[in-house]
Amino acid sequence: MEEIREMTEKEQIAILIDQYTDLQRIKAATDKEKEVEYQIRATKAKLEAMGIVTEDLNI
Repeated sequence: MEEIREMTEKEQIAILIDQYTDLQRIKAATDKEKEVEYQIRATKAKLEAMGIVTEDLNI
């Protein structure tokens, strides 16, 4: 049976720092569309590495 583990406060902070820096990269990018596509690919790879199907998440 799969164990459900809660994230620690430090893990939550680390995720929010990553999200903040990603948004800053998008904001500062010369080619915003290219940066957004890069962020999407990187996040999709992380999700799929954790076994999460991302096909249904596309808009």
